[in-house]
Amino acid sequence: MSAKIIDGNQIARQINQETAMEVAVMARNHSVQPGLAVVIVGDNPASQVYVGMKVKKSAELGIYSVKKTLDKNATQKEVIDLIKELNNDPKIHGILVQSPPPPQIDEEAVVAAIDPQKDVDCFHAENVGKMLLGDKSGFLPCTPHGIMVLLERSGIDPAGKHVVVLGRSNIVGKPMMALLVQKAKGANATVTVCHSQTPDIAHYTKEADILIAAIGKPNFVTASMVKKGAVVIDVGINRIDDSSSPKGYKLVGDVDYESVSKVASHITPVPGGVGPMTIAMLMHNAVKACKIQRNIKS
Repeated sequence: MSAKIIDGNQIARQINQETAMEVAVMARNHSVQPGLAVVIVGDNPASQVYVGMKVKKSAELGIYSVKKTLDKNATQKEVIDLIKELNNDPKIHGILVQSPPPPQIDEEAVVAAIDPQKDVDCFHAENVGKMLLGDKSGFLPCTPHGIMVLLERSGIDPAGKHVVVLGRSNIVGKPMMALLVQKAKGANATVTVCHSQTPDIAHYTKEADILIAAIGKPNFVTASMVKKGAVVIDVGINRIDDSSSPKGYKLVGDVDYESVSKVASHITPVPGGVGPMTIAMLMHNAVKACKIQRNIKS
């Protein structure tokens, strides 16, 4: 068998079109434009690329965006002061601080300083708590939410299924578990979370109806670890050397795509799977933040 490809680019385009329509309606009916501020501390090349993608997508969808760059030697106080300034800026409805910051910056303290109503990454404790409780008045984290939408729009219902999540990060693994176990449409799964201290991970992956890999190890999941007919979602983005590429490297996921695609029923590619959904859901959250702050109901 050959797996059906879950095309994240295509589904992200659908989400972005819907977001752009919402932005247009808000401008026409409420004379408001959602605003997003992206803060980057330092000159990490990968972070610069990610920030550039977010700013570009904002412009495409009609979202006002600003990029705030601080020197790599910026102090904790300088970062917090900038967050406070953005919290008080009525043109800015969403704030995100590109991760990871330099070592002198306490990322938890920075996140805690963001107004929860502007926390479009859903890293603030208030929004994390709402997510765990199933309270829809807050935000959902972009990558896990994107995966939930990928499943829904691909006709894959997790209800009653055994989902195995590889990885327990605060960005993907833990919130992914929380979303999947909710008593709600598109959830109701039985979830197992595996991590670096889990013995015999393959024992669990071979039992998964849906396998979500988010551990940051290139090509870790092989065909022998996957149950025939399973749905495989690959969150990993890893650079590996490739002398045949003009760049000298290529991007691969946490899943050995070539072998696993022969046993899975559905699979996400890397790139072009989960990645585009993360940015699409960020834009969605920026619009939601604007609606919350302006008390726009529709």
